[in-house]
Amino acid sequence: MGVAIVWIRRDLRLSDHPALVAASLAGAVVPVFIRDDLVDQLGAAPKWRLGLGLAQFSKALETRGLRLILRSGDPLKVLSTLAQEVGAEQVHWIRAYDPDSVARDTAVKAGLKAQGLRVESHAGHLLFEPWEVATRQGNFYQVYTPYWKAVRALDVGAPLAEPRLQPPAAWPASEALHSWQLGRHMHRGAEVVARHQTVGEAAARDRLGRFVDQRIGQYKERRDFCAQAGTSGLSENLAVGEISARSCWHAGRAALDRAVLDPAIMGTAGPETFLKELVWREFAYHLMWHTPHILTAPWREGWADFPWHSGISENLAAWQQGRTGVPLVDAGLREMYVTGTMHNRARMVVASYLSKHMLVDWRLGQAWFADCLTDWDVASNAMGWQWVAGCGPDAAPFFRIFNPVTQQKNFDPTGAYVTRWIAERQRDPAETALSFFDAIPRAWGLNATVPYPTEIVDLAQGRARALAAYQAMRG
Repeated sequence: MGVAIVWIRRDLRLSDHPALVAASLAGAVVPVFIRDDLVDQLGAAPKWRLGLGLAQFSKALETRGLRLILRSGDPLKVLSTLAQEVGAEQVHWIRAYDPDSVARDTAVKAGLKAQGLRVESHAGHLLFEPWEVATRQGNFYQVYTPYWKAVRALDVGAPLAEPRLQPPAAWPASEALHSWQLGRHMHRGAEVVARHQTVGEAAARDRLGRFVDQRIGQYKERRDFCAQAGTSGLSENLAVGEISARSCWHAGRAALDRAVLDPAIMGTAGPETFLKELVWREFAYHLMWHTPHILTAPWREGWADFPWHSGISENLAAWQQGRTGVPLVDAGLREMYVTGTMHNRARMVVASYLSKHMLVDWRLGQAWFADCLTDWDVASNAMGWQWVAGCGPDAAPFFRIFNPVTQQKNFDPTGAYVTRWIAERQRDPAETALSFFDAIPRAWGLNATVPYPTEIVDLAQGRARALAAYQAMRG
């Protein structure tokens, strides 16, 4: 019987896992997760959430008579040593697409092949490989709507069933997950944020099922209302691969087909909008693959000299602490600190306020999200910030300046979202609002008795200053 190693990364699931399926055909399977430099460089919240996912994935393997081997160090050295220990002839993994991971994986594949090992990387993180979708001229897409039209009718293969996995004759040594201390930078916030996580493949599949059964029909109408449970919540699970994009796509597609056959069940708008959001995620990876500078520099040409403030300031600190004096902005930032996620409508308002009203460099916001979001995704985070900041993929980039007051009237008309997250404005604050003070660093010196601040930036003046800076850049 042969032995194959599966290098587990951000694919913490057993179903629809092409690398596991391919490895199972060889005989025994040894899954391994490697804590390398890229893992160590993750922000506090995503690294901690990854640790939760690894613990749950390890339990799932144990119920099937397998183990998740944990090793630290350079992946090439780790995989080479492990292959010798277990007598493996093959190594499989699911592809990553960010530049750092691509460089690492290319070197690892070349090194292992030079040692005589069979090495295969597999699709599995996306619906479509970024190089597979092209315009008629053979170029990559730079605008979302044409990209959506190009892929909406493409075949997305059915999700793969969980394979039968055989253990090796003897298991190699493994490091202990707790010794890695992946959550050490969360400090006291971990206990608060943990209450809002839905961890593991089984939980992710249940979450998808409930969404399709109960909410997908109203997804288009409800998803922008901050206080409503109108979204799927699956971003957390997609980020670490506890569910595949392909599984989500087919669930949404089945709902759309039912709506077409029997409109009395639901309209088609909700399921189609859900599919569009999955493709928006694809588009982020499409752009990151073809234009990797989207992660670190303005995506559009001519924006290098835009006068964003790039230094640490009191205004930036106030924004990070959810104390700008603008209720919807502060509510969004506090939701993130308590739950590890933020409603998408609030994310846009929060990002617009920082990059336009405050004229703070969007990369500082991008970095803050990368440290605080448990659903952090390298491509989506970068594209989202650039889209809002005006230097990203958008046909009318800079003139979209979200007015937080208007946005609250439209998408939190009763004030329920703001009430849920801001304690200082209430006599009897909700537990969610008070939890913010339990999660934040003590060094901030904040509690519910500290008066809520006045606006640090006048909205009208901030908008005018942003537009003037844009016109000056163009001139």
